Amino acid sequence: MNMLILYATKHGAAREAAQRIAQHIPGAAVHDLKQSGLPSLEGFDRVVIGSSIYVGAIHKEAKAFLSSHAQALREKKLGLFLCGLNADEEKTVFEANFPQDILHNAASAVFLGGTFDPKKAGAVGRLVMKVAAKQAGPVDTIDDDKIRQFAEVMRT
Repeated sequence: MNMLILYATKHGAAREAAQRIAQHIPGAAVHDLKQSGLPSLEGFDRVVIGSSIYVGAIHKEAKAFLSSHAQALREKKLGLFLCGLNADEEKTVFEANFPQDILHNAASAVFLGGTFDPKKAGAVGRLVMKVAAKQAGPVDTIDDDKIRQFAEVMRT
């Protein structure tokens, strides 16, 4: 089993989730979609794609990858994950951001939670979290149980 875990993140939540997934899958390759030098999908029979959510949307790099590799992804065992602090938007965000055929063919599509570190956020981000979420300090809601379950689905 050769697995590639791809992610797109702004402040690190999707990277953290991708790394936690990889801990459960020996030999999995982890790559940031914002970096150059993406490995070819040909060498992998399983692919995981994850992104943080911003204003209801996944990162443009994740959308572009899905679009340009749609055919190849249909031939792989595919897992999708989202990171964010509002689990209520899970279904809506998946449906709005992933092509229907890819979403329906995915072995697993899961919302894993998110993180917020005021030190990594700008003034506007800190203000939004303080006023809207009534949260001024760091938050980590990434769900390790969901990560283990997701990894198990992708391993089998």
